[in-house]
Amino acid sequence: MPELPEVETVANGLNKRAAGTTIESVWIGEKKQPLKSSARAIAKMLEGAKITLVRRVGKHIVADLAEPDGEPRGQWIIHLGMTGSTLVVDPDTPLPKHTHLIAKLSSGKELRFVDPRMFGKLAVRAKSDVFAAPGLEPLTVSLEDFQKLFRGRNTPIKSALLNQALLSGVGNIYADEALFRAGIRPRRRAKSLSRADLTRLHEKVGEVLREAVELGGSSVNDYVDAEGNEGFFQLRHNVYQRTGEPCFTCKKPIKRVVIAGRSSHYCQNCQK
Repeated sequence: MPELPEVETVANGLNKRAAGTTIESVWIGEKKQPLKSSARAIAKMLEGAKITLVRRVGKHIVADLAEPDGEPRGQWIIHLGMTGSTLVVDPDTPLPKHTHLIAKLSSGKELRFVDPRMFGKLAVRAKSDVFAAPGLEPLTVSLEDFQKLFRGRNTPIKSALLNQALLSGVGNIYADEALFRAGIRPRRRAKSLSRADLTRLHEKVGEVLREAVELGGSSVNDYVDAEGNEGFFQLRHNVYQRTGEPCFTCKKPIKRVVIAGRSSHYCQNCQK
């Protein structure tokens, strides 16, 4: 599932290519699975709206919409799910089989939502119902607030990092990579981490996420950005999906363990 860096990359690409344009018309497919709001509500909100800004909120893409006179209209919320992609393309670009929405833009381009497995979701919100992430923002959270999130928690630190009510946006890939760089095993209880451990982890979470955004995210499955390009951060993965391969630092084999139903990858020598 796309995580913070992938969603940030897509949102930035959409903002660059779609912000300032008006949605002239909307086509919505027959499948109801991708629709969190009704097709009628989505079409009513989008048609005739000007896209003023596209940004990431947690793991969601949020497009702020305005009336023709500039007054706020509402928001378009996109969750990519497992295999979703949101592309801005020329109208004559071949249409993928699993296209669920096409928004025709005043620029002459089309904004398309494509999702083969249909775990992604499309929703709209009125201007009075602003979308907000449930947890703190990983790229800007202060060290003090970061440390407070994990004090006294008896859950494994990996599970705590994935808890979107604590930090919104961190997922399996970047939790594994941040824990490796911080030298902390994923099974360690959050409450057992010292102030020094949490200081190091705070630094590495931000470091990993920023590097991944710069490289366009990790293309390990179906992920592509708003222009259909793959990311490159997977080339810097130290542990994620490298089970049995030698650690780049100590040459010991990377281990895999399941924590709360999620695979975790770590080096038993470099992480304590």
